Parts: sequence; C-alpha cells; structure tokens
Amino acid sequence: MTMGIRPGAGVTGTPAPRAGRRPATRRRRVRWIGLAFVALPLAVYAVVVLLPLAQSLQYSFYDWDGVSAATWVGLDNYIEFFTDPVLRSTLGHVAVLIFFFALLPIVLGLVSAALITRGRQRGMAVYRFIFFLPQVLTSVVVALVFKRIYGPEGTLNTLLRAVGLGDFTRSWLGDFDWALPSLGLIGTWTTFGFCMVLFIAGASSIPTELYEAARMDGAGPLREFLSVTLPGLRGQVAIALTLTVTSALRTFDLVWVTTRGGPGTATLTPAVALYRAAFQNPDVGRAAAIGITMAVMCLVIALVISRVSERDS
Repeated sequence: MTMGIRPGAGVTGTPAPRAGRRPATRRRRVRWIGLAFVALPLAVYAVVVLLPLAQSLQYSFYDWDGVSAATWVGLDNYIEFFTDPVLRSTLGHVAVLIFFFALLPIVLGLVSAALITRGRQRGMAVYRFIFFLPQVLTSVVVALVFKRIYGPEGTLNTLLRAVGLGDFTRSWLGDFDWALPSLGLIGTWTTFGFCMVLFIAGASSIPTELYEAARMDGAGPLREFLSVTLPGLRGQVAIALTLTVTSALRTFDLVWVTTRGGPGTATLTPAVALYRAAFQNPDVGRAAAIGITMAVMCLVIALVISRVSERDS
C-alpha cells in the first residue's frame, strides 16, 4: 500500500520551503543596500541645506543683529517685506528682470532654434558655441565686461557717437530710468544661448515625419512651427522657464558688481537687500525673512510651471 504525500510536502515527506520567502528576503536586502548608498548623501544634504534652512526660518521670527540677544517679533519681518516701500519695490524690479532673463531669451531661443533646425548650414556648431559662450563665463566676469561697455566712455557710447547719435549717450548704469533695463539686457545675452542650445537639442528629437505631414497639409513655416516644433518643445520650454525665472529672482552678483543696487534703489533686488540686511546693517531676522520668502516664491513658481507643463502634455 502506497503512502499518500501530503500537499505542500517534498518527495521525502518533509515540508517544502515557502515560495515567497526567498524573493521577499532578496527585496529587503536590496532595499537596505539602496538606503545605505543614499544615507551619506542624505546626511550631507541635511547638514548643508536642511539644517541652515531650518535655522533661517527660526531667525526670521526674531529681531536680531547677530550679536546681542534676539527679540521675538513673530511675523513682523515678513509683514515688513511686503509693506516697506523699498523692499516692495524689489519685487517690481524682479518682474522687469524676469522679462529680460526669461521671457525674451525664450522667445529669441525658439525663433533661433526654428531657423537653425529648418535649414542645415555649415558652421552651425561654431555658432552654437559662440551663443553658448556666456554660460561658460562666470557672472562676475560678464558683469565687469558690461560695466566697461556701459560706462560713460565705454564701447556703447563710442559707437553711438560714431554713427551720429551722440545725443543718446548716457551713463547707462547710472541713469535712474535705464539702469534696470541695461542690467536686463545683460541677462538676455547670458541666458539666450542656453535657451537656444536647449531648444535645438529638443527639436532634433522631434520625428521628421511630423514635419513632412505638416508640409503635405500645406503648412507654411509659421504654422509648422506652431503645430509641430512648439508642442514638441513643451518640456524644454518648461525647463528653460523654471531655470531662468528662478535665476532672475536670485540675481545678486550681476547687480552687486555693476550697480550695487543703485542709482538709489533703481536696481535693488531681493538678493541685494538680503545681503545689505545681513552684512551691512546687520538685521539677521529681516535677512532671513527675505531669504525664506524668495525660496518659497521660487518653489511655488517651479511647481506651477511643472504642473502646467504636465497637464498640457
């Protein structure tokens, strides 16, 4: 008489190992290995970024000069940022810089990318390098060069006099009306090459069949750009918009080297106001409030751009 083998038992009658135990153990081991790899970078990030951010948030609720005892003021530093006429004017200056740092370079970059990718010409790599060169240079070098160009006896005024437009010469960075647009044009020159190269790289990944189909439908260059190129560059436009807008919000070195926020407060930005509050006339609480406010604004702008681009994709 043969013995029946119990279901789930091995040939010898011993219980068979559970099928899911070994894969679960392997997954757990892989998870712990992954956590071990990211533990050190996360610790460094927490010490370098998160801890100073938490301290800045704490300081923003105090009136403190960095030396004497701090006094709790609650939200007064934040309220002052939006009610003080000088600090509030920095937001208007940033809005102007966003036009020059973000919107204008993106439009010019899209047009340039469309023209370059539409007709292949010899030497395009050289043109791309020349346009991208400002991204390689440090902002301090760029600021010093343009400070000379915009000077009373600089290159720009010399060219205006040479073509008979001497009446338009001025101290561009010392003029209350022209100082901020002059700084904005420096930002346009700096970020235009980045936008153009980014859009050219994105346009190269658009299938050529889409362009052929548009041409078969009788689409001209403008309609082809609006129907094929622009939708295909939605992701690149979102990246460029995020980086350039946050760059305009954080502008410091360019302004500090050229005008130091002057003449008067004509080119004062939140970053320069933060520096003055932290080091020139020490008010650590106000400086921390400005920094936290600008960080929140950058985060909100990045999230809005990301959500809009994902919704339209």
